[in-house]
Amino acid sequence: MTSTDTRTSTAPAPPTGPGTGTSFRSATWLVAEREIRSFLRMKSWWIGFATLVVGLFATALLPSLFGGGDAADDGRPGVAVVGTDPPPGLEAAADDIRILEVDDPSGAGQLLADGEVRAIVTPDGTNGSDAGVHVMAASEPPLVILDALGTLPPVEIVETPDDAGGGEQALVSLVFGLVFLMFGMGGIAIAQSTVTEKQTRIVEILVSTVPVRALLAGKIAGHSLLTIGQVLALAVLAPVALRLGGHTEFLSVLAPALGWFVPFMLLGFVLLAAMWAVAGSVVSRQEDLGSSTGLVMLFVMVPYFAVVFFGDNPGVLAVLSYVPFSAPVGMPVRLFTGDAQVWEAVVSLGLLVAALVVIVLLASRVYSGALLQTRGRIGLARAWARADDRPTGDRA
Repeated sequence: MTSTDTRTSTAPAPPTGPGTGTSFRSATWLVAEREIRSFLRMKSWWIGFATLVVGLFATALLPSLFGGGDAADDGRPGVAVVGTDPPPGLEAAADDIRILEVDDPSGAGQLLADGEVRAIVTPDGTNGSDAGVHVMAASEPPLVILDALGTLPPVEIVETPDDAGGGEQALVSLVFGLVFLMFGMGGIAIAQSTVTEKQTRIVEILVSTVPVRALLAGKIAGHSLLTIGQVLALAVLAPVALRLGGHTEFLSVLAPALGWFVPFMLLGFVLLAAMWAVAGSVVSRQEDLGSSTGLVMLFVMVPYFAVVFFGDNPGVLAVLSYVPFSAPVGMPVRLFTGDAQVWEAVVSLGLLVAALVVIVLLASRVYSGALLQTRGRIGLARAWARADDRPTGDRA
């Protein structure tokens, strides 16, 4: 019995400090798992995600609220019939297609230019076609209307795709920008979590168990995984919403740009997450958080508004597509419009990764120097200097 007690007393104690036994990876995952579980239990998190889903379906089903489109208020694609009775095929498909009988050809042309209708149907007296009608469209053959006609009439494209795609480009810029803005601003939860831990002194217990840098990495990883889950859910729901809104052709055009938007957005979120964590580490009370988050909000909001407002300026948009904070929106929009090549997207993505590494390294040092300072707000320079005073086991 005595020997057993001796072995127990001399056995290695469980790790209780940074660098004493818990690997950095294990500590990071421990913190990430804690963050994920805590936020999944919050009603506000689920409300925010539900807002994204509702916004997605609203954008697809109510395009007129976001700059117009070629669908009517009831969601049916429109066709203007000029100088003839509606063909039997169109009348039979009246539940799916909105038919407008127009006397004035110029009026029908205006409806087409405004996106109120997808095509104009006129009598075919010059081409000798068995269809008996002639179809004019803005940018591409209107497959829904051609299917309803049941024949293959002559189709005339009266505008180039570039001229007719301005509305779609504005819609894509708005959707990509809003998604990135909402996720970027959602990163403020990292700052709030950090301040709460400092204000309640829980952080002193945490850093006695895991390294400070693992605490930062875990917070970023946890919130990034939550973001990935939301993005994947939205990616699954997006085709459903677009099909319900009658935008199947738009979906096929959007898919390549959407494929680039996902990695750009996730990397951009990680970059911003590191900055949000620093914003929370330099203050000690929730009431002071507003004074430290202004710069981060600027980096989130200014690129969004710049891309949305200057989306029709190719020169400005080209520059924004290479700036790390605006590239997650700017480059996918340029890929959608065909103004950027794949190699440009790769270069922009590389610049974003390089900026992310630099920001995370800088944030790690400031975070380490500021996290345990609980007396008011600490300046960035002071936090940078105090990082040298942290425990040796916590240093990189």
